Amino acid sequence: MSFPIAKIRLNNLWLFLLPMGLFFISIIPFRLAIARHQAPEPQAILVLGGNKDRFKFTAQFSQSHPELDIWVSDYPSNFEHNRQIFRKVGISDQRIHYDFCPTDTVTNFTCTVNYFYRQDIQHIYLVTSDYHMVRSRAIATFVLGSRGITFTPVSVPSKGYPKESKIRVIRDCIRSLLWIVTGKSGASLNPDLKS
Repeated sequence: MSFPIAKIRLNNLWLFLLPMGLFFISIIPFRLAIARHQAPEPQAILVLGGNKDRFKFTAQFSQSHPELDIWVSDYPSNFEHNRQIFRKVGISDQRIHYDFCPTDTVTNFTCTVNYFYRQDIQHIYLVTSDYHMVRSRAIATFVLGSRGITFTPVSVPSKGYPKESKIRVIRDCIRSLLWIVTGKSGASLNPDLKS
């Protein structure tokens, strides 16, 4: 007898959550516009892990932006190699913040967004490979935008890498929306991750 009541309550919950979710998502463009107005110039650099050329590029790029801290979102196993790249060009360890939480592109953003938010950073340079930029921008729009943080993309030229599929972009947009609503990115469902 309780099943129909539970079904009615679930339907009512969806009728409430769906408009709330759509409203919240619809304000992201406004939050991005406000952030860009309040902070027209980037206040930090975020480089996504996955390709050593990104770190070499960022080391050079950051020399022309000495006032900006660098956020590295990568696996801990790459820490020493990445640190040596920055040291080689004279970037101080104090300028670099390492985040080892991410397991994929969505978590590159969900793991770092609160650092930026707490430090009142409203605009970042987003550094990643050219073939990876479409997906990264889509995720950043949702995740960073939900916290009122805008970004300026900086593509690192690459050779031999195919553009990422639209399916991956759509999948990660859905995961980003899931994170906005639930705080969970779905990364734990990845069968390639070690327990």
